[in-house]
Amino acid sequence: MPNRHLTIAGAQLGPIARDETRASCVARMVALLEQAQKRGADVVVFPELALTTFFPRWYFEDEADLNPFYETAMPNADVQPLFDAAKAAGIGFYLGYAERTPEGRRFNTSILVDKSGEIVGKYRKVHLPGHSEHEPWRPFQHLEKRYFEPGDLGFPVFETMGGTMGMAICNDRRWPETYRVMGLQGAEVIMLGYNTPTTYAPVPQHDHLQSFHSHLSMQAGAYQNGSYVVGIAKAGIEEGCMLLGQSCIIAPTGEIVAQASTVGDELIVATCDLDLCKEIKENVFDFDLHRQPQHYGIITEMKKR
Repeated sequence: MPNRHLTIAGAQLGPIARDETRASCVARMVALLEQAQKRGADVVVFPELALTTFFPRWYFEDEADLNPFYETAMPNADVQPLFDAAKAAGIGFYLGYAERTPEGRRFNTSILVDKSGEIVGKYRKVHLPGHSEHEPWRPFQHLEKRYFEPGDLGFPVFETMGGTMGMAICNDRRWPETYRVMGLQGAEVIMLGYNTPTTYAPVPQHDHLQSFHSHLSMQAGAYQNGSYVVGIAKAGIEEGCMLLGQSCIIAPTGEIVAQASTVGDELIVATCDLDLCKEIKENVFDFDLHRQPQHYGIITEMKKR
């Protein structure tokens, strides 16, 4: 059996200003993709909302101010250069963006594009954090619940680029169900982008734990499901709000095998042996041998206690 090695690049982005154009964002991503090509990458993971600033930090009353942050088609003229560059390089990619459907529905979305430039997977963020009404006491807003609706596609996996791929977005990484649902479908690589403020206004005493909790969640998800997890940030001081960096690639053993050292545009790369997933899936966490789902019903029967 041939080796199943996939070289994965994580393309962390530094801050995106509110008035930065999509053309500028895409040019930055193309530059990182070109670095990835030189380093032999098969696939590049970009962050959540990679085409705009993190606009849920503001309260918009006028739809005319809100609508420009969304994409109504993918690809579109602004993003086509990234698709073209990736296709020419023979590299797949994950891209996060704000989606507005023809019916006017709004989702925090990611897509998976294969090496031929075709969209082979789509995911819409399920676990929306934040709040839905203006809360003036906050130093900045986190209005994802106002500007998006929860994803309606579940957590699908996709057979592409020689492996079984899944996607998640930002706050999804904190929920064990995210990884388990994809793990039950055989996910070998789970890609996720994030925009995570280092300040959480309701519980500021936890601010010093932001990076710890981010890595803890992803490392546990990787290990408990025998999957690589690729968590990639938009980082740095964006419109006065500090966003967490520390983008990383995590092995199925739970070990971090690559991590960003800046809060700017930065590429991290790891060559991942997809067969390493089997060492976890077929031993410690052999689902068929050890899982007892008849005792887990409360997970779907109850939302909270």
